[in-house]
Amino acid sequence: MLGKGILWLSAVMFTGYGVLSLVSPATPADFAGLGILNGDGFAEIGAMYGGLQTGLGLYCGFAAINREFYRAGLVLLVVGIGALTLARLLSLMLSPDAVSAYTWGALSYESLTTIVALLALKTRGRPLPAAQN
Repeated sequence: MLGKGILWLSAVMFTGYGVLSLVSPATPADFAGLGILNGDGFAEIGAMYGGLQTGLGLYCGFAAINREFYRAGLVLLVVGIGALTLARLLSLMLSPDAVSAYTWGALSYESLTTIVALLALKTRGRPLPAAQN
């Protein structure tokens, strides 16, 4: 149940933020304090914040409903979001400037997602059969 919950939450969060970012790349850029200086910047923000996050969200949803991909979905969250968490934390510590609530919020969400996915992997690597869920 814990694993399916974090997969569904990730599906909703990543897909929602990804679609918003794909439709309006300026939105995540503004949140993160980034400037889009040309078409390449617009395409990069749209691809990384929009395309990649939408893809991650869709995969998490697929892993939540397909037993064959359940464990892989949790591993994706632990490794992918875990690496994102560590990189954000390291960057935060190396930054000479203070960070905003955006960074603290993202770090909190990513840390929690990684920990819950890891706990779900440790406690049960496979979901219960559909009749027992």
